[in-house]
Amino acid sequence: MPIVKGGPQTKMEEGELYAIETFASTGKGYVSDDVDTSHYMRDFDMKPVAIKDGRAKYLLKIIEDNYSTLAFARKWLSEELKFDKVAIPLKHLVDCGAIEPYPPLSDVVGSYIAQFEHTFVLKPTCKEILSKGDDY
Repeated sequence: MPIVKGGPQTKMEEGELYAIETFASTGKGYVSDDVDTSHYMRDFDMKPVAIKDGRAKYLLKIIEDNYSTLAFARKWLSEELKFDKVAIPLKHLVDCGAIEPYPPLSDVVGSYIAQFEHTFVLKPTCKEILSKGDDY
């Protein structure tokens, strides 16, 4: 649920799980997507798509077998899984909607951005933070 004016009016329901993500920046506090995407993810609810390129089809199988719907870095495909020349088949998978790109967030040049997240569940009388530990 983005905290933007006029955004979706989703109501939280008892028993549902939520993740609250906050971002901190040493810059101006206005983040935007960077141009160079390094991380990707398959959508959990992805509908089957027609993939004509054989290397892209093979790459999607590798992604499904190794990451399922978890986020992964482009370099992992070549460094860890030894899939050479990933740029073109990866672009094909993004273009056909098989995977989603997640570009890094940027603020002003030289600034740092950090992301924090807590997961919680709404109970009948309270909220329970599931991600809270001794270190956070």
